[in-house]
Amino acid sequence: MANNYFRERSKPYVPGQKEVFKLSRSKIELFTQCPRCFWLDARLKITRPNTPPFNINKTIDELYKKEFDHYRALGQPHPMMTDNQIKAVPMQHKDLDKWRYNFTGVTTLHKPTNLHIFGAIDDVWVDEDGQAIVVDYKATSKAKEITIDSDWQMSYKRQMEVYQWLLRQNDLLVSDVGYFVYTNARIDLDGFNDKLEFITKVIPYTGDDSWVDATIIKMKECMDGEMPAVGAAAMGGPCDYCSYAESRTRLTLNHPETYKALHARASKNSKK
Repeated sequence: MANNYFRERSKPYVPGQKEVFKLSRSKIELFTQCPRCFWLDARLKITRPNTPPFNINKTIDELYKKEFDHYRALGQPHPMMTDNQIKAVPMQHKDLDKWRYNFTGVTTLHKPTNLHIFGAIDDVWVDEDGQAIVVDYKATSKAKEITIDSDWQMSYKRQMEVYQWLLRQNDLLVSDVGYFVYTNARIDLDGFNDKLEFITKVIPYTGDDSWVDATIIKMKECMDGEMPAVGAAAMGGPCDYCSYAESRTRLTLNHPETYKALHARASKNSKK
């Protein structure tokens, strides 16, 4: 089986290269979390371990798209928009399908760095003033009321701001206010009975994309430089992935007999 950590989907970045290099919106997020992980990804194509796919969340995204596309075709607001006094309708645009497709998304060439930046958007609405409104679908299941106020949800906010920035690079008039269509599966019911029930909130968020351009320039500098140290300029504290890799390397180098014993025990357990 091929090693997923070293699988090449595209060529690694070569310092000083003249060719355009593609970076997704998620790579911007990766850089803000850990410049070292980003450098390893861009320069060596060593990616972080994959998380399990969120298939239920993906299904909810697809169903929401069908719902909003129905009202898009009618040129009418979705009832959610009316209920929340949002004076807008789902946007009709010739590039919408491309914007929502993972491998194309909304794109722009960042000329100062020669980086092709792209990101797939969930939806775009348009208000009475002709401003595009970025919309992101989210799904969860928790007992508490859903908000976007937790520290870990800063990544949601950065995600929306990158989408706002990308649409502006495509000469759209974009509202600072975007919306999270955030649905919460109820866990207070008596049973499953082959169905989940959800409560959905439409949460406004006023974005500020002024950080994006400067961050892309820093990413390019990082890609052209040496590998950053563990914990270099990472947001929210040390990177768990780098800390784990560093600890494992120390164990391997400094305690080879302990490492061999642990490896042998793991191999034995996997055969049971």
